[in-house]
This record gives sequence, structure tokens and C-alpha cells, in this order.
Amino acid sequence: MLISHSPAIVAISPEKTIMKNSLNTHPFKLDSRLESDCEWVVDLALCRLLLMNNASVPWLILVPKIQGATELTHLPIDQQHQVLKEINKVAAIVTKRYNPHKLNIGALGNLVSQLHIHVIGRFTHDPAWPNPVWGQLSPNTYDREQLASELANLRVLLSK
Repeated sequence: MLISHSPAIVAISPEKTIMKNSLNTHPFKLDSRLESDCEWVVDLALCRLLLMNNASVPWLILVPKIQGATELTHLPIDQQHQVLKEINKVAAIVTKRYNPHKLNIGALGNLVSQLHIHVIGRFTHDPAWPNPVWGQLSPNTYDREQLASELANLRVLLSK
């Protein structure tokens, strides 16, 4: 299914964003698994940016605020370009803030079908290296102070 070429954001908040176009007039709802595993960072022009709540690696997730989107290639080309711009922005921030040895960027969707793109900073000394992070990391949630600091730092970098 193709989504309209020019969505309009009607409302933005971490709780609810409405993208309005000819095929997509339903409120954006974040998948429950992403909601439970991540923390809201900010809403960008097209994507909601989340921080995976695992301090083992810097792991951000972009979720296009388009209800029903499951594949990047199903979006109109202008929305694909916007997603790519936002991926590049987040990748630059991960690189600047964490200086990883490698960036892993991908959209799998095998467990969560809602379109989402992972941007993960990887290090040769991280617990999953050189394997993928999925299913390899032990739970390592940020404590309250670490989380608040991490979110604040990311928001400052995103505002520049």
C-alpha cells in the first residue's frame, strides 16, 4: 500500500501523533513492544526517535509516524528520502557522541512488523561483537540518572 506524498502532522507529542493524508487518517500508534523496550527521545519531521533501553550499546530506533507502514520501499519516494535524511542525522549523532567502530543500520521487522529502523553504534569490545545485537545482549537497562542524562544529551545534539 502506498501512503500519500505529502502527509501533514496534525499533532505531535510522545503519546500521539496524527499524520493526515488520503489513505492514512488514523492516529499513529507505536507498536507495544517498541513502547515497552524503548524511551521516547523526540519526534522528527517524519519519524519518532526512540532510545532502546539497553545501555550495552548506543541503540536508537526511528519509527516513521505512518500508521500501517511496514516496508520502507512501500512509502512514496519523498517519504523514503525524508526517512533517509533522518537516518543520516541520527547516524551522525551516534558517530559524534559515541565514536563507534561500526554503525549497524537496518530495518528487519521480523518480530515487530511496524516499520522501524535501527541505528546502532557497535564496538569491538561490546558484548555481542561481532554478532548482531538481537538476542545477544543481556538486559542492561539505564538507571534513572543515566537515562535522563542520555535523553537530554541526545535532545541537545538533535536540536543543533
